[in-house]
Amino acid sequence: MKFTWWKVLTVILLLYSAVAGFLLPVPRLAIVNESIRNLYFHVPMWFAMMVILGTSVFRSMQYLRSPSARLDILSHEAAKSGIVLGILGLATGSLWAKYTWGAWWTPDPRLNAAAVALLIYGAYLVLRGSFRDEQQRARVSAIYNIFAFAAAIPLLFILPRISGNSLHPGQTGNPGFNKYDLDSTMRMVFYPAVIGWILFAFWMTQVSSRLAFLQLKLDEK
Repeated sequence: MKFTWWKVLTVILLLYSAVAGFLLPVPRLAIVNESIRNLYFHVPMWFAMMVILGTSVFRSMQYLRSPSARLDILSHEAAKSGIVLGILGLATGSLWAKYTWGAWWTPDPRLNAAAVALLIYGAYLVLRGSFRDEQQRARVSAIYNIFAFAAAIPLLFILPRISGNSLHPGQTGNPGFNKYDLDSTMRMVFYPAVIGWILFAFWMTQVSSRLAFLQLKLDEK
């Protein structure tokens, strides 16, 4: 397997963000304290999730224009990678909530909206498993995938902002990514972490897609 430059870059960025995220100094903020280091993991995972889910939708659109097993597999595997990153994002967010808000889960608009968005994508996997005809499964899945992404955008970025005040940074009355939340020292780790996790999402999708292509060839024999 050819080890391309971007995979080397992925390893370097993830190692750098992990080591620097734990060792470099962070702002001493009330309540958040050392848990602010989770910013280097929790938020980049969500960035990577949205990018890879957007890639999945792009492949679904390509499939609807020119149906092929390859495009269906690429779309499906990208969606699975996005779901994995979403679950990791929820898990790290829940851990963060425990240490800052005192509970693993709160009725916060963004938390609930993120959970609903993941449930919608979970239904995507269930939907694919309910069809035996491959072409019908691929076509219906592609259509559902587009609507799932279209539903995730307002759930994650619009509805939480208009639902009122929230404890979550970036919400109404609690702006995020300002000088209070992210100083210059943290940006040196945060932005490489975002790039690293996005590249990792594509790497994970590439590996799972290759396995799916091999399985397809075996099934055709």
